[in-house]
Amino acid sequence: MTDGITNFYIDFPYKSGAHGYMEFKESELDSIKENSIFIFTHKHSDHYSKKNLKKVMKEKGGQTYGVSNISELEKLNETLDNFEIETFKTEHKVFGINFRHYSFLITWHGKRMYLSGDTTEPQTIGKIKNIDWAFVPYWILKNAKEQKIDIDADMYYVYHLYPEQIPSAKENWDKVDNIHPLTEQGEILKLEY
Repeated sequence: MTDGITNFYIDFPYKSGAHGYMEFKESELDSIKENSIFIFTHKHSDHYSKKNLKKVMKEKGGQTYGVSNISELEKLNETLDNFEIETFKTEHKVFGINFRHYSFLITWHGKRMYLSGDTTEPQTIGKIKNIDWAFVPYWILKNAKEQKIDIDADMYYVYHLYPEQIPSAKENWDKVDNIHPLTEQGEILKLEY
């Protein structure tokens, strides 16, 4: 995310193709802007790569935030103009093991963006009002519908699609005005403020 001055990368760099999810070209690492801010929801390899992050930090510098320094992340509210971040400790279980995981609500230049990471439960996002953009894995929408939880978002960007899920995601959501599946690596989204 960028406003032309400050650059954020959320859950990137990760390990390209980790767990069968989206791959990215090495040139994506080279295109990262200098002195960017990196925010990670958790440390699974499809959201975080220590190796790739170390390379980027060495070459480009920047600040890194995640599960180990959430209180420092919350202090960004004091140092950036037109920026506020709220952090939510959210559940992320794999094979019954709960991992440290956070979801974020970023208000930047008056726009509200919710970044759910890999949480499976829609209760947190269901309590938040007036979201402009919700970045969610497909299972958040599925679980919210099953649990009858309303999500107050103008637009949904759906990620965490396996390659074989992309055709049906496009087919099912191309007809829905406020749901956009993220199926193309490097796709640029613009939110005017």
